[in-house]
Parts: sequence; structure tokens; C-alpha cells
Amino acid sequence: MPRIDAHHHLWKLADRPQAWLDGPGTAAIRRDFTLADLRAETTAAKIDHTILIQVLPDLDETWDFLALAAGSDLVAGVVGWADLTAPVIPDVLAALRGVRGGDKLLGVRHLVQGEPDPAWLNRPDVRRGLKALAEADLVYDLLTVPHQLPAAIDTVRALPELTFVLDHLSKPPIASGDTEPWASRIRELAAEPNVFCKLSGMVTEADRDTWRIDDLRPYADTVLEAFGPSRVMFGSDWPVCLLAATYDEACHVAESLTAHLGSEERADVFGGTAVRAYGLAAEPE
Repeated sequence: MPRIDAHHHLWKLADRPQAWLDGPGTAAIRRDFTLADLRAETTAAKIDHTILIQVLPDLDETWDFLALAAGSDLVAGVVGWADLTAPVIPDVLAALRGVRGGDKLLGVRHLVQGEPDPAWLNRPDVRRGLKALAEADLVYDLLTVPHQLPAAIDTVRALPELTFVLDHLSKPPIASGDTEPWASRIRELAAEPNVFCKLSGMVTEADRDTWRIDDLRPYADTVLEAFGPSRVMFGSDWPVCLLAATYDEACHVAESLTAHLGSEERADVFGGTAVRAYGLAAEPE
């Protein structure tokens, strides 16, 4: 089983400005991050393949990511962006599938965390778009924060035919040390068999200057117990992780938090789960 990093990003500021990087505290990643930069990190960490995740709500970014993935043996697939609320979403998905690299389109993600309506996922136009993903045999990455989990639970239950992947544990309040009501909602979400979870994004939700692995452990243990290792997958969240940890440290965190698992369970977290959830070949080309 290959070792897979199921969550990372790339960007070139000259091609596509990243307004979110203009705020305070982002200077460490306010530069280009290319495929060559990624390969240097994955080679050192013995990562075989990756999944490239959308950054902006921009369809042009998705076209570019698919073209990049088409020429890469490292990037096994892309989770892009498309407007789920658009009536033409089935046609958009078909068009994405039809371009060079379209065979590497694994799913779609929307920045739900930034939506002011906590029930955005319950909107009829959003649900229509999610049904189109299921009909296209694509996956939906859930990017939520804890107060949006009730709507995520409703949505996962309403669409058992669609595979969902929860990003970053739904960003629990690690810096404060609080676990509820996040943990109860995670267990409720995990009770639905069509949802997976990424062991990712924790270091940037902790105190970025003083975090320790033990600060992250209660949150990792919760998702590992709730979902089971066969539905949990590793993601570095590089280069966003650089705000609190290097790529190597992000890998080490996940390895430490799963050290108590059996070898087959760790193989799931570091590859097998991503293969199953996203429908990858056991050894992506």
C-alpha cells in the first residue's frame, strides 16, 4: 500500500492572488508553493502520492489543478471547486471530467466554514448539487467548523449515496482544550457509514507557538475511536501547516498519534483509507 498524503495545497501568487494571505499571521506562507516544492517534502517523508485540494472558490483553479495533476506521478487526484448551487452543475462536472487530467478529478469541496448560514448545507440548491456529485460518482469534502456539524450530520444522513470526507476534524477548539460539543457531534457524524475523516489540520488549531502532541491527542483519539482507522486518513495540510509545523513534523504528529494502532490500521490511515474513500487504484499511476 502506498503512503498517501490526502490533503495538501499549491498556489502561485502571480497566477492567482490569495487574498486570505493578506491578513495577520500568514507571512510564513505568503509565497509560491509549487509541485517541485511539494516533491522535495514528500520525498524526504517517504510519501508516495498526494491528493491536491482546492484553495479558492474558483473554477479556473480546478482546471489548472487537473492539468497539473495530469503530468504528475506524485499527485494521484484532485478535489476541486465547482458551484454546487448552479443548475448546470452536472454539465460542469462532465466538462471537468472531459479535459486532460479529468480522470484525476476525485471530488469537490466548498469553503463551508466561511458561510454565515450555519445550515448552508441544508439549502435545497446545495443538496441538488450534492446529489449531482453522487450521480457523477464523485466525493464531497466537508470543510466545516464545529457549529456547522449539525447541518453536516443532516446532510450526510439525507444523502447516503454520496461519500463525504470531513477535513481537519471539523476544526475543533484545540487551543482552548475544549472537546464538547464537538466530540459528541463527531460521534454522531461518524455513526453514518458514508463519511470518512482526515487526520489533518490540528497543529494550526492548537496554540501555534507552544503546541505539543499531547495537546492534539484527545481530538485524534476521538476521531480514531468514532470512525475507526479504516475511515481515517492522514493529510499534511501543507503548506498551511507551516504556520505551526514543518511538513516532516506534520507527518511525525500523525505517526505519533497512531503509534498505538496495529500495523494494518496504520496502513489504512497512511494510505488504505484514502484509496477506498476516493476510489483510487491501490497503486495510483
